[in-house]
Amino acid sequence: MPPRRRSPKTDALTPENLESLAAAVAGGRRATVYLIEATPSLGLPEGTSAKVVSVDGNTVTISPKGVNDELPFEAEELRMTRNPASEVTKATPQATKPAPAKVEIAEWTEPVAPPKPVKAAAVKPVPAPSRPAVAPKPLAARKGKKGPDSVSVTIHAGPDNDWSVTVTHGARRPGKAQPVSPESVSRAVRELGDDSARDAVEAVISHAREEAAQRVAELSRQLEVARSTLAALEQKETE
Repeated sequence: MPPRRRSPKTDALTPENLESLAAAVAGGRRATVYLIEATPSLGLPEGTSAKVVSVDGNTVTISPKGVNDELPFEAEELRMTRNPASEVTKATPQATKPAPAKVEIAEWTEPVAPPKPVKAAAVKPVPAPSRPAVAPKPLAARKGKKGPDSVSVTIHAGPDNDWSVTVTHGARRPGKAQPVSPESVSRAVRELGDDSARDAVEAVISHAREEAAQRVAELSRQLEVARSTLAALEQKETE
């Protein structure tokens, strides 16, 4: 699968989301997340739901709907809801602004005295309806660049003293086994300085060496018998 383009998303999984997902998986409960961006190589549109298989640090292994496989995704590529937070914000109607208060001022006159200046009545301002306080949504914690995945190296000895090595990166599937010589395995194990590993490898190689020596002895015996038979046949021909 080609590398996915990653861009920072405010509705991506937070450290708290990762902890709750890991707890759900550990408790045997179903945990579901959604893809922030589409993955054309797998035919997955944006918002595709996926079952959480495991959580390892900032990496979430998921099984997307319609894909019969388990794939590792970063927390920045997933969210807890099907729709992005921006669409939810757009759908929220804004509070209606209050209409300005209308003030009526009464005028009066006296029959003889000249009219007095009109004073405006004191008007108590009408308070605007209070808006409910909205707590800001926490942004996903910005993390530094993630280091390489853990690596597991497995050495295998076959029944015919054929050795191979397999490398596994993190939660991915093991790579293809590559053949190696018994001598290189013996040298590598001695360099590790682990006595138990060295003794185990030497025991397998020693057993294979003994079997090879027995085969050589048996073949040598059969060769001597064949030579004796050939010499006897040649002697009869000369008589």
